[in-house]
Amino acid sequence: MSAYISIPRDLTRVKSKVLFNLTKRQLICFGAAAFIGVPFFFLLKAAGNVSLAALGMILVMLPLFFLAMYEKDGQPLEVVAKHFIQAKFLRPKVRPYQTDNYYAAVLRQHEVYREVAEIVRKAEEKSDGKRKNTCKFRQVGKEADQTGGRKSAER
Repeated sequence: MSAYISIPRDLTRVKSKVLFNLTKRQLICFGAAAFIGVPFFFLLKAAGNVSLAALGMILVMLPLFFLAMYEKDGQPLEVVAKHFIQAKFLRPKVRPYQTDNYYAAVLRQHEVYREVAEIVRKAEEKSDGKRKNTCKFRQVGKEADQTGGRKSAER
């Protein structure tokens, strides 16, 4: 008779075990829980009841156990909590659908080019034409509209 071992189909969910069949995350969280919980137990035990000390130790260690073990849809507890806090408290409740119209963006860029050309033209008029035209933007105006954005053929 042969022995069968079940192999999961999705190997991304398989986690590597480090020690005592625990993952590295679980070992760190359990170690931190023991590091905090055991001294807390002895401090409370010296002050009073053992049952109260044990209950206090459990309450102190419970969040770290949750961090080590809880997973929802492959995400650990802190990621799930972060998404929950963002969705409930940080982001606005109503988020209307907004689109960025490509043609409106082109029109805005065209207006910026016109504005820059107008500023350059005024600066050249102010300096009485002593400077050469150093504007790297294409000429926008009546000439550009008539020629389709190109200068007339002066070659």
